[in-house]
Amino acid sequence: MKRSRTPPASAELLAAVEALPTAPGVYLFRNAAGTVIYVGKAKNLRQRVRSYFQSGRPTDAKTQALLRNIARLEYILTATEVDALILENTLIKRYKPRYNILLRDDKTYPFIRITNEPYPRIFLTRRLVRDGSLYFGPYTDAKYARYLVRTLRALFPIRSCDLPLTEESIRRGKFRICLDYHIGKCLGPCEGKIAQSDYRRLIDQAIEVLRGRTRRLAEELEAQMHALAEQLRFEEAALLRNRLRVLHEHTERQKVVSIDPADRDILGIARHPTLACAVFLSVREGKLVDKRHVLLQQGHDHELSTLVQAALEQWYLEQTEIPPEILLPQLPDHASLLEQWLSQKRGTPVVLRLPQADEETQLLHLAELNARALLENHLLQQSQKAGRVPSELSALQRDLQLPRLPRRIACIDNSHLQGTDPVSALVVFLDGKPRKSEYRRFRIEQAPGNDDFAMMREVVSRYARRIREGTDAAPDLLLIDGGKGQLSAALEALRTHGLDNHFPVIALAKRLEELFRPGDPEPLLLPKTSESLRLLQRIRNEAHRFAIEYHRLRHRREALQTELTRIPGIGPRTAQKLLTLFGSLDAIRAASWDELRRSLPARQAAALYRYFHPTEPLPSSSPQDDPATP
Repeated sequence: MKRSRTPPASAELLAAVEALPTAPGVYLFRNAAGTVIYVGKAKNLRQRVRSYFQSGRPTDAKTQALLRNIARLEYILTATEVDALILENTLIKRYKPRYNILLRDDKTYPFIRITNEPYPRIFLTRRLVRDGSLYFGPYTDAKYARYLVRTLRALFPIRSCDLPLTEESIRRGKFRICLDYHIGKCLGPCEGKIAQSDYRRLIDQAIEVLRGRTRRLAEELEAQMHALAEQLRFEEAALLRNRLRVLHEHTERQKVVSIDPADRDILGIARHPTLACAVFLSVREGKLVDKRHVLLQQGHDHELSTLVQAALEQWYLEQTEIPPEILLPQLPDHASLLEQWLSQKRGTPVVLRLPQADEETQLLHLAELNARALLENHLLQQSQKAGRVPSELSALQRDLQLPRLPRRIACIDNSHLQGTDPVSALVVFLDGKPRKSEYRRFRIEQAPGNDDFAMMREVVSRYARRIREGTDAAPDLLLIDGGKGQLSAALEALRTHGLDNHFPVIALAKRLEELFRPGDPEPLLLPKTSESLRLLQRIRNEAHRFAIEYHRLRHRREALQTELTRIPGIGPRTAQKLLTLFGSLDAIRAASWDELRRSLPARQAAALYRYFHPTEPLPSSSPQDDPATP
């Protein structure tokens, strides 16, 4: 790999580096726009960050790009290096820095939750609640997770209801058994028909199944079945026989891959010039019980050891079940730190190691085969998706004679009420679909609310600044809601920032649905049935809806503040504080004297209470009309 020398850093940045403490912690690099572009951890912050800026240090292209964009440095101290590792991964998930290796999939994977209740429930969830519940997952294959829950409910007659069962509610007979009890799918804990200890035993057995340890459970069920048969309790024995059959069917789905009964995970990694894929195979009691994968953004630019470390850190951050050993294709640079962290999470030692026996090498090869297959399948899907361009985009490119396909279209619309509370909104459509994460709302700060042209000039100027700073991506087409005047104002703002020739700009007037283009004195009228016009109308209407929604929100807030500022002694800041604390004017009106007094000085609280409760006397502890009262 070709390497170059480290780009020079500013004097201010170097001074900030030298001022860093020598303690463990996390450092954040921000660009000129204030966006976090890299998060790292260190045992010695000053020594680690200083290494980036050492003169003559060889760096790869990615690191050079990172160093060129660093404008500010921040850090967070931690007690230990393990704490720094955990915080680093938390911040990576929050900020998604451009130069870190990221889990590409931003979806929320499902977990299997076992609730922390006297009579626990088992169900799928995508939200973790830290209330003592036990979680298994995340499962990248939601279909397999649903199969597991169905299997557990077929194996164990545990409740599926969400009744708040407690010993008190059961004793008082608050709830009644349902159909599940009568068809044998539940043992009726709501009426106390099963002891809490016996129900807990069922949950413990379900946990063993989720952990892949089924051998001992099968032996227990078989022994209980034979004992019941000997006691001539054939109906109960038949129920156990059916549960045993379900357990055997579940076990047969799991492929035996090792004669060694040890529990372990195996990590396999495959790389492509644009992406990397990490696969985790879970082996329990010698059987392959699960396969999960993650796609690593920016992974192709890094060494294998760095990829291994990133995959381990980011994947096991959310894992609740960690095996005693993990087989890797290559040891990461901070293997001992990772072992310490994973051991703390598991509660017993965890070992990271390379394959040693032929059987372990074959397991690693199997994980890498799965990683390659998943990566190739993902790339194939992406290429097929990229090849499917909505026909309306092709029609729009043809009708407007655009230089390139307008896959990213941004639209700006203004909204105000007779010049009051002026706002603007920007919406973005990608491949004909709304990209709501890139919607923007603008509060007009300088332009008069009754000057639509000046408002458009201000908003487009602010949008252009975000594009220049790299905060927002440049569109393939900018759509302005309005006519010639709005279009001219937008072009003037773009010209100020040197973006007037970077992407096409058009305006769509509402009355006749006329399209205005720069340099063309005559409007373009598209057929009402054309795909191009329908797409532009849909985008324009979405921008209009978004702008009106924001305007109504602002107007409602201003109206509430105006109502409050009529009260003597209550100014705009106090009104905003009250609305933030109580949430609405009705809540403020219904607030008690004690609640108001905790939120405001005595004199303001008294004025507010008198205003909303004119017929009620003030509490004796409140200030009356004593001007000396603070």
